Amino acid sequence: MKSQREFTFTDQNFQNLRRIVREHTGISLTEAKRELVYSRLSRRLRKLNIKGFDEYTELLKTDDQGELTEFTNAITTNLTSFFREVHHFDYLAKTILPGMLERQRHSARLRVWSAGCSTGEEPYSIAIILSEVLPRIQEWDVRILATDLDSNVVAHAADGVYAQERIKGLSQQRMRRWFRKGKGANEGKVRVVPELREIVSFRQLNLMHPWPMNGPFDIIFCRNVVIYFDKDTQRVLFDRFAELVDEQGHLFVGHSESLFNVTDRFRLIGKTIYRRAA
Repeated sequence: MKSQREFTFTDQNFQNLRRIVREHTGISLTEAKRELVYSRLSRRLRKLNIKGFDEYTELLKTDDQGELTEFTNAITTNLTSFFREVHHFDYLAKTILPGMLERQRHSARLRVWSAGCSTGEEPYSIAIILSEVLPRIQEWDVRILATDLDSNVVAHAADGVYAQERIKGLSQQRMRRWFRKGKGANEGKVRVVPELREIVSFRQLNLMHPWPMNGPFDIIFCRNVVIYFDKDTQRVLFDRFAELVDEQGHLFVGHSESLFNVTDRFRLIGKTIYRRAA
């Protein structure tokens, strides 16, 4: 027997919330997400002491970004790990970076964007690779921009503190080199070393809004982000990436994502690895 809901959640409520999510973030919520939306937003209703979803929807329409931010944070899903989809990092280290370092040895400049960085494991993994491959990284002008829609995960990422179990898949050498174990109240936690944190800048960014950066970026990671967008939104996003990436730059997307029939601005050169088209 189905338990009675705490709050009435009509089809119209769900459609209204889907529309707000789409307009604000570009995310297209499928029917399969109905229970997730109810579950996560019910917590907001309780916290705000709001009686129902009609009232909450009106708040979102009139709110000056405050609750819209909380709403977005509640709806978005953040699943990540260090060196997730490891073939990307192997390709970066062994194929892309050697050529790039030779090509850019005079400018000694390298720019990477992790778009959809979640709690930071991806940009820190990139920073580890760059630090391991560049023989004298301190002599280079290296910056990694890491952005995410969810302001809570961006704050977590900037701290660079993780439960020790989050790095258990790394080699002992990488654990010792790039992380420091916590003591006392921080027992069971690790923190990314300062030299990695110094080359990563974390910012909250809605990909559907204007972008403050000018580029060009040598490499863009946008993995497991566009699966939440419809094809029209994807086309706009990839065109914007193409305008911001270097003419010899690369784009990495998620394992279930493809640019086929979406854009011709990039050409496939590896497993979910693209290079800007000439």
